[in-house]
Amino acid sequence: MGPPVFWASSVGAEVLRLSGAEGHHAAVVRRLAVGERVAVSDGRGAIVQGRVRAVDKRGVDVSVESRARVPVPAPRVTVVQAMPKGSRAELAVEALTEVGVDRIVPWASARSQVRVSGEHGERLVARWGAWAHEASKQSRRAWFCEVASTASTAEVAALLADSSCGLVLHEGAAEPLSVPGGVADVVLVVGPEGGLTDAELSALLPSTTPSGAVSTSAASPGDDLAPAYGVRAVRAVRLGDTVLRTSTAGAVAAGVVL
Repeated sequence: MGPPVFWASSVGAEVLRLSGAEGHHAAVVRRLAVGERVAVSDGRGAIVQGRVRAVDKRGVDVSVESRARVPVPAPRVTVVQAMPKGSRAELAVEALTEVGVDRIVPWASARSQVRVSGEHGERLVARWGAWAHEASKQSRRAWFCEVASTASTAEVAALLADSSCGLVLHEGAAEPLSVPGGVADVVLVVGPEGGLTDAELSALLPSTTPSGAVSTSAASPGDDLAPAYGVRAVRAVRLGDTVLRTSTAGAVAAGVVL
């Protein structure tokens, strides 16, 4: 197993100081000793390896021995995650981060189990960000997963429209999940446990029927929700014949994309 990874805002110095929460974790929780090997990342592609030079109650000093610069991952993957409750939210964020997703966007969908507004929304984003930060270190990422502010359905539709490849997971989709080669970025939408509403599908996907409506009210795994080609490169796709929970569907789908 490789050395544990810690975070620092800058890794350019020959001797790095891990202080604050990171320093406390290194010195008190992990109880690092002088001479132990560690890695330190700035979360933006730079990662160094070195050895612990000194330890005190407030943190750890690391002597840098080697440096690496990791290119920006391609494609860049954003997962729009409908907000589940409690431990399922933590599971979703950790799994998405560990599999390599670049950005997570909490989505206040109509059937989400969590409602956010004002300070509550800010606390939720901070909590998701902390989970992603820790999971990025645990999975030894040079580029840390980011957590964006909570998004409305209209904002999610705009993200899809601006992406090179927009994918909306839906159990009634006819097309299996796939990504064409050479795309710069992928936006993947994961709905809530109760599924997407008709209004949400209409907002996220181009019309695929003569009437311009795509209904989910009677959709089942055997129904066809036609691929949504047209004015936007956005498609409804399915993962398979089984239905996954919202806390695991995103990570499975991202694994296919990556």
